[in-house]
This record gives sequence, structure tokens and C-alpha cells, in this order.
Amino acid sequence: MSAEAADREAATSSRPCTPPQTCWFEFLLEESLLEKHLRKPCPDPAPVQLIVQFLEQASKPSVNEQNQVQPPPDNKRNRILKLLALKVAAHLKWDLDILEKSLSVPVLNMLLNELLCISKVPPGTKHVDMDLATLPPTTAMAILLYNRCMNQMQQEKELTENILKVLKEQASDSILVLEAALKLNKDLYVHTMRTLDLLAMEPGMVNGETESSAAGLKIKTEEMQCQVCYDLGAAYFQQGSTNSSVYENAREKFFRTKELIAEIGSLSLHCTIDEKRLAGYCQACDILVPSSDSTSQRLTPYSQVHICLRSGNYQELIKIFIEDNLTFSLPVQFRQSVLRQLFQKAQQRNEALDEVCFKVCACNTVRDILEDKTISVQFNQLFLRPNKEKIDFLLEVCSRSVKLEKASDALKGKMAAFLKNVCLGLEDLQYVFMISSHELFIALLKDEERKLLVDQMRKRSPRINLCIKPLTSFYDIPASASVNIGQLEHQLILSVDAWRIRQILIELHGMTSERQFWTVSNKWEVPTVYSGVILGIKDNLTRDLVYILMAKGLHCSTVKDFFHAKQLFAACLELVTEFSPKLRQVMLNEMLLLDIHKHEAGTGQSGERPPSDLISRVRGYLEMRLPDIPLRQVIAEECVAFMLNWKENEYLTLQVPAFLLQSNPYVKLGQLLAATIKELPGPKESRRSAKDLWEVVVQICSVSSQHKRGNDGRVSLIKQRESTLGIMYRNELLSFIKKLREPLVLTIILSLFVKLHNVREDIVNDITAEHISIWPSSIPNLQSVDFEAVAITVKELVQYALSINPNNHSWLTIQADIYFATNQYSAALHYYLQAGAVCSDFFNKAVPPDVYTDQVIKRMIKCCSLLNCHTQVAILCQFLREIDYKTAFKSLQEQNSHDAMDSYYDYIWDVTILEYLTYLHHKRGETDKRQIAIKAIGQTELNTSNPEEVLQLAAQRRKKKFLQAMAKLYF
Repeated sequence: MSAEAADREAATSSRPCTPPQTCWFEFLLEESLLEKHLRKPCPDPAPVQLIVQFLEQASKPSVNEQNQVQPPPDNKRNRILKLLALKVAAHLKWDLDILEKSLSVPVLNMLLNELLCISKVPPGTKHVDMDLATLPPTTAMAILLYNRCMNQMQQEKELTENILKVLKEQASDSILVLEAALKLNKDLYVHTMRTLDLLAMEPGMVNGETESSAAGLKIKTEEMQCQVCYDLGAAYFQQGSTNSSVYENAREKFFRTKELIAEIGSLSLHCTIDEKRLAGYCQACDILVPSSDSTSQRLTPYSQVHICLRSGNYQELIKIFIEDNLTFSLPVQFRQSVLRQLFQKAQQRNEALDEVCFKVCACNTVRDILEDKTISVQFNQLFLRPNKEKIDFLLEVCSRSVKLEKASDALKGKMAAFLKNVCLGLEDLQYVFMISSHELFIALLKDEERKLLVDQMRKRSPRINLCIKPLTSFYDIPASASVNIGQLEHQLILSVDAWRIRQILIELHGMTSERQFWTVSNKWEVPTVYSGVILGIKDNLTRDLVYILMAKGLHCSTVKDFFHAKQLFAACLELVTEFSPKLRQVMLNEMLLLDIHKHEAGTGQSGERPPSDLISRVRGYLEMRLPDIPLRQVIAEECVAFMLNWKENEYLTLQVPAFLLQSNPYVKLGQLLAATIKELPGPKESRRSAKDLWEVVVQICSVSSQHKRGNDGRVSLIKQRESTLGIMYRNELLSFIKKLREPLVLTIILSLFVKLHNVREDIVNDITAEHISIWPSSIPNLQSVDFEAVAITVKELVQYALSINPNNHSWLTIQADIYFATNQYSAALHYYLQAGAVCSDFFNKAVPPDVYTDQVIKRMIKCCSLLNCHTQVAILCQFLREIDYKTAFKSLQEQNSHDAMDSYYDYIWDVTILEYLTYLHHKRGETDKRQIAIKAIGQTELNTSNPEEVLQLAAQRRKKKFLQAMAKLYF
């Protein structure tokens, strides 16, 4: 070591190792200290923090003597800071994974631009026009790093607007640069800390070393190509969502990446590739763009399955699933997702898929058995009505899924137990003999086991119809103690067949008298109002059976399996009729609710009226006066909603018994709604029902105050709670309204809540609604109303109404007004435009004036103004009954408009506005825009001498085009 170097080392070693936190980047300006800092095991600050700080300091703007902000000066200190940032990146070996995850987009962009600058890439030169083969190795590598990173950022980062604009312009060029790099046949070099030091020296001292092929860190051709192929594959894959043919390019690049990794090894220092992600990409590409190579398809069973689904080759699909029962190559979750997809297709009235669903489900069930998993509910449902074909197929799957000569005893035991349980679930003995005589069954079970099972099945009584057989017959069939209780409980949970449930309970009670089998599953839920009566049944078997039949029936109704729900309820009704009139009425009520749900989910959706006997039963329920009958509130709700939905207003207003109005709040509410609708056409002074309905809803939305006094006697706390003075709680009212579908009823309720929302004193922007004038204009005690809850209710009701009919222009306008009142102007414009579009055939006809009133147009004008779309403001000013020139001229004077400005001039039909535009552009010296305005004025159809019809037609045509352009912008 020279004396000078020794002195320098001594000087640096005497300095403190950790500088003050506020000036550490100043401390590291000396290069030797930076290198020493980076060599620490855990440097603090971390390298990426150093890059950020160096570049931020180098890009700080300066202030001149006149206090004017100037760009950062190009002085020695700033050049050193940029060089230090590059040296830290070189220390990280230019690992883009680290840099992209740790640096913000502007900082990373600045760093790579500095790399291009120091690598002698001329500024402003398009990289795609440069021949990489003729460039120095470090220059070529800098260009590759820049384009690789730009491409990745475009896919994965949230970009600032300015950089996003640049990236969009450069994206296609970056891909071309990377494609050109794949044709290079030479090793490349990337800058190290030493080469960066050399570049910072005076030009005469370098002697061309950084230009040579040996300068910097060597990147082998194969490593560079491997990384670039991976990056290009990811870029193409992201583009494939809009252009499926691009997936072919992605597939080619990903498969080439795999080949190169095999050549260079996965431990390469310069390839940062996530091999699990790469495998996922390859698998996805092979599914989206399957190879014609048959060997490739054999290696990817996923692609085979997807090809079968797309082509409808279900026989091949079933074959793949049976083979997979031996190899276990497809995950269970994937197989289940395929079955769900087939179920969805089958539910779309594709009955041909029912058999396919059963076969795939059978394959999945056998796979579950082999893996010691629970049998799915779908299999039990599909196997409810077995036939010879189903049993033949099931036996075939079982046979092909087990190689008896290689299978373990445990595996054989699982399959034997499954086949025994299938036999126990069968009612027809011929099907039992089909299974017991099959070679697989004979091989798995010993002769004694088979004989015992067949004898047991022979002793079983023939099927008994619960609806005919009296209660005493439940003890006719002897229980079989040979069947495991756990297996029977499992079957009890899965079965939805009333006769089978009864059979299982008889066997279970024959084995033990100590268990309460209605508690087997915590999913069995019976409403509390019923459970007390059911659990009071003295006979344990009857109690369990009634409870489970009702619980399963309610569950089937919830999931819209109305067929099994009807069977379960009918069986329960037949059972309880023998001993409990109270439970008999309960079951009749539940069957009424089931029939209402069935009609509403079926023919009722297409507008078909319910049968007259169903309407009569609903009336009968509402008029029922039997004492001590447990009643569910939801049934009353549904019955009243049913009457309103099918316009049975005459009954609700004239024929409802008086006692019902006092005892049932839903009947009271329904009667007031029906009467309000009936009084709508009459004069305002005759609308007594509307006033009564208003008072009822105001009371429901009111709050009561509680005052709490402290020890000093003063009121120290006021609590507010939901009032119990109303006929129901607000959440109950909301739940009831969400059962309504009749448009007029929903419109009346919406207008009531909108009016209630508007009467508050602090409201700035009213919401408009149809029939709003029928409600009172004030409330005696404003402080009692919970207006926050009212606002929330209005929002929920509008969302619900639009889910029923998204094309109701009145409801769309209410939604727009809500967004306008809450300063969400873009969303408000979306719904104002949608309201106009639905009632004008997407503006091909004129929007009715009662939809686009002056108030709506003024609100649209305000929305555009606050969104800085000033040209749109000027155009909308023409839509008013009297053109608002003052607002139009003021908006056109704005120079920070965010809309397309002069491209909108073709939508202006008022000559005065066009003349003002011409004057304004002339005054500003904007010649091009002035010419566009002059051209717009010169159109013959706008000549003021034209007949009025021609001028109106010209205006209508421009209105149509403008509104359609706005809709495309905001939809």
C-alpha cells in the first residue's frame, strides 16, 4: 500500500462508523466510505434507501435570486450523487426484481435514464432503431435493462400519469428491442462499481477500457436470452386477454425459457426467474393454446380436461377421471370445479348433461373413498333414484379404480365398506344382487360377510308410503344392530328422502334408547317458535323424526330444492296430523310459504299470475284466528308482499278483517300501501291513506331520547335509540320492502323516503322522485327523525329497486341525485346518462322532457364543470329550455379543460356559441381551433334562414351524437 493510500485509510478509519441520521448521505459522498458501508453485513441505511436519497438530492430544484424555482443544476455535486446511485445499483448487480419491488416508479425511471446516459445512449434516440449487435456490450446491456424494466412496470406497477404516457408509447418498441436481443450471439457486460468509476474519469484517462469486451460483469448469452424470454413471455401473456393469438407467442417464450434454464442451471446469478410462476405460465398457455404434439398433451392432464370441456367430448373426460383415480394427478378441488361447471350447464335446461353429471360425480366419489374422504351430498342426491345403468357404471368405476393385485388391505377395506353402504341404501333387491354378484364385490368381501348382508337386505320390509301408513307402522321394521351407528348417522345427515330418514331412525333407536338423534348435526335448524312444541313430543322416535323432517325441509326450501322440500313437509304433515292439531297447522303454514316461494322463483318470474287456490290460501292464512298456534313472522311478511306483488289491492283495502289491522303490522302496512295506490288518480285532498302511511313511516324512523342526570343534578348524557313506538323496527320495514317487486309499490315507497330525506333543514340538494307531491311537506318535530338512518335507507332501497329493474328511468334518476348530493359527480353523470338512454333507445329517439328536466340538465352541467369538462358544459347549456349563454361563455373561457375541446364543436348547434368560440380562438391566436369553429358554423343545416323544422332536426341530430359520445365516456 502506498503512503498516500495508507494515510487515507487511517483517516477514514478514525471517523465514526455511523454518521448522524440527518446527514448520512452527505457522509457517504466520499466513494470509499460508500463501498465500505455497502460491504457491511446489514448496512443501515439499506442500498435501496441510498439510491432513493442520492437521486432525490440530485433532483432537488434550485431557487434563484428572484425566488424563482429552477431545474436542478448540473453541477459536480449532483453528478457525483447520480454516480453514487448507479454504483449502489451495480452493487446489487442490477437485480430488477429488487429494484422494482423497492423503488417507486419515478425513482426507478430516473435511475435507468441515468444508466442510459452514462452508457452513452444518445438522448431522444429510439432504441428500436439501434443495432444492438454493433453497440458496446455495456451500452447494449443498459438498453436491455431499460426495456425489460419498462415492460414489467407497465404490467405490474401503478404508474404516475406522465410516466404512464411514456410507457404506453414505448411498450411496443420495448418488445421489439427485447425480440432483437434474442438474436444476439455475443456475451454482454453490465456496469460494475469499477467501470462506473472509470466512466466518471476524464476522457483522456480511460484508454477505451469501458468500450472493450472485457469491461464490467459478464452476462453470458444464454443467461441474457433466458431472462429476456421470460420477460417477453410475461408481456405477451398479459396482452392475451384482448388478443388470444398472442398466447401462442407467450407459450413459445415460456417453453424456450424452460429449455435455457435446463442448459444454464437454476442457480444462475443473473437470471431472476420464479420457476413455480414459470411452471404456472406454461400450464396456463398449454391450456389456452394447446400444442399439437400428442406427447405434450399426455404430460398435461389439465389441458386434456379443458379441451374435452370446450369440445363437449364428455366420454373422453370421464375416461380421464377414471384413469386419474389410479394416478391421483388431478387435485380433488380441480375435479370438483369441473363437476360444478357441468352442474351449471345442466341447470340451464341442458338435460343431456344430467347423465354426464352423475358419471363425473361417481368418479369423484370413488376418488374420495380412496382418499378416505366423506361422500359428497351431490352423489347422494344423484343416486336417489338408482337404475341398472347407474349401478353398472358405478361398478365399472370401482373396478377400474383399484388394482386388486397391488392394492393394500386398507384400500380394499375402504372400497368394500363403500359398496356395503351402497347396498344398505338400496330399496330394490335386484340392485343389491347386481352389486353382491359382481366380481369386485366377491373379491373384496368374504363369503360370510356377503351372505350376512344379503340375508339382512332380504328381511327388510317393502317400501312404505309415509303419507298413507299410520303412525304405529313406524315400529314394524326391526332394527339391524349389525350396522355401525356412525355410518347410519352419516347417512341420516346426507339423506333427503323422507322414507329413508324414517328407516335410519328406526334402526338407530333399535340400537340405543339413550341418544337424541335430532342433535346429530348442528346444521339442522328449526325456528325457536316451533322447537318448543316439537321437543315436547314424548315419544323419542317421533320427536326426532318430526324435528329432522322439518329442519331438512326448511333447508331444501332455502336452497330452492322445492321438490324435496315438498316431499319432506308432506311426510311431516301426515305424521303430525295423527296426534297434534297445533303442529298440523304449523306444517300447513310452512307448506303455504313453500308454495309462495316456488311460484315466485318459477312461473312468477315470467309474470304468470299465481293459481286462484294459492291466493285463497294466502287470504285464509291472513284471516286465521286459531289460538295458541306458533306463527313465524316471515310468513305474514311474505303473504302481504305476495298480495301487493300480484295487485290484490282490492282485498287489502276493502276485505281485510279489522282485527288483522290491529294485530298484524305487515297487514296494516300493506293496507296503507294498497289504499295509497288506489287514491293516486284522485284529487290531492282525498289522499287520506297517503297521510296515514307517511305518519306510520315517520314514526318507524323516529328516535326516542333518554336523559341521564349526574350526581350534581344536571343532564350529563343523552342517548338515542331506535323507537319502539312504531308498528315495527326500521330494519323489519326494510326487510319487508325487499320482498316487493311490483314497480308502482316500490316507486311509492321510494318517493316517501325521498320526501322524508328532503324535509331536513340542513339538506343542500334535493332528490327528485315520481309522486313526491302526495306526501306532506313538513314534520312537526324534525329532531325526532333519524335522518342519517333515512339517508341510508334511501340508498339501500334504490339499489334494491335497480336490482329488480335496472332500466327504470325514475329510479336511475334518484340514484344519480344521490351521487350528486354526495359530490360523486362522475357516478352521477353515469346514472343521469343511463336514465336518458333507457327511455330513448340509447338516444336514437328524443329523451322525454319529464326525464331530462331543466333541473337534471343543470345538475349535469354542474357535474361536468366540477370535473373540468368545460366544453361539455357549453354544449349542455343548449339543452335548457332557455339557453344559458352566461354559463356557456364562462366555461369556454376556461383553459384547463379536461375534455376533448375542439373535437366537441360538431355537437354545437347554437350559432351564437360558435361565433363566440371563433372570437375567443382569434383573440388567443389559436388559428387551428378557430378554423374548426368556423367550419362548424359553415354547415348549411345551421343557417339561421332555414325553416324551423330543419334547425330542430339539426339540433336533435347533434343532441343524439353528443349524448351517445358522453355515454361511451361515462358508462
